[in-house]
Amino acid sequence: MNTKIKKARFYRAVSRITKPIADSTHTISKIAFYVTEVETADGVRGQGYLLSFHYSPNAIEGALMDCCNFILDKEYNVYQTVLAKKEWDMEAEYFGNTGLNTCAVAAFNVAMWDAWGHCNGQPVHKLLGCNQDRIPVYGSGGWISYTDEELLEEVLDYKSRGFTAVKIKVGHPDGIERDLHRLGICREKLGSGVKIMMDANQGMDVVDALKLSEQAKEIGLQWFEEPVPHTDFAGYGLLRQKCGIALAMGEREYDCEALKNLIARNALDLWQPDLIRLGGVEEWRNSAALASAYQLPVLPHYYKDYDVPLLCTIKRPYGAESFDWIDGIIDNTMRIEDGYAYPREGAGWGFRFKEEALEEVR
Repeated sequence: MNTKIKKARFYRAVSRITKPIADSTHTISKIAFYVTEVETADGVRGQGYLLSFHYSPNAIEGALMDCCNFILDKEYNVYQTVLAKKEWDMEAEYFGNTGLNTCAVAAFNVAMWDAWGHCNGQPVHKLLGCNQDRIPVYGSGGWISYTDEELLEEVLDYKSRGFTAVKIKVGHPDGIERDLHRLGICREKLGSGVKIMMDANQGMDVVDALKLSEQAKEIGLQWFEEPVPHTDFAGYGLLRQKCGIALAMGEREYDCEALKNLIARNALDLWQPDLIRLGGVEEWRNSAALASAYQLPVLPHYYKDYDVPLLCTIKRPYGAESFDWIDGIIDNTMRIEDGYAYPREGAGWGFRFKEEALEEVR
């Protein structure tokens, strides 16, 4: 079998939303993605994708184009994912190999793993060694821009679909009382059988995060995600001592330095790696191994279609985040039942983007 990459390309794709959504730090007007694709000399294809929203399309496309040309020039085999990442990091180092350059190589890394799975006729989680067959999953959203009615409609829809946990955005511009109101009405309507988490998206300071934690205790919350800026390690340390709710963070990180700092300060309960920002499958797994060595469970950010199979291969999987954003533009949605997500059993990642949803970037 000839596994050498002979074609590499990427596409734009969009998932429709009826109006903009917002958390405490960003307003999102477009749910957009870039889908990367590699193809071997034998015609085996693999796909990966990154979530881009409406931000910096020219910069993202430039990084993807550079990475695409780099991969073709090097004539990698699809299984040479580690070598491709190492050599791309050397290539990109002069202008910084974190940020967009990391995301670009990660999207192709994911596509190469997909192709390698197809070459072997195996799902990625079985190539890596699987020790779980399902992963707890929670419904994400709870946007600050929602009205009370929209918020309740979303969380009750998750409950009706079998989800047993949901996440709500906090850090509302109207203050803590508004956050408490939103959390309270969700608890009232969901009952005690559904877990509730809150996420400030770095939009609070330590004082307000502590106040919210103390006043929200009677609501019953599972964890507090990104209460303060991700570089405020001392703030995380203080909150973990005082707030009485498990702390989660990690989605903004492009390496493991923040994780190391938080471990040293005993300032974290749940590690949230982002597959694309970290640089791909190997870097995600390296971060999970580091977290596991210090008894920290892994709760990844966003990419459930990749995270669920990867979580099945590690020591301390905690759960996966679920959005429905790509479900309408792929050919095989993930099975979610009774609060659990199940990895697909097809080759590679087990799904492809529908051709009619893709616009090739040339």
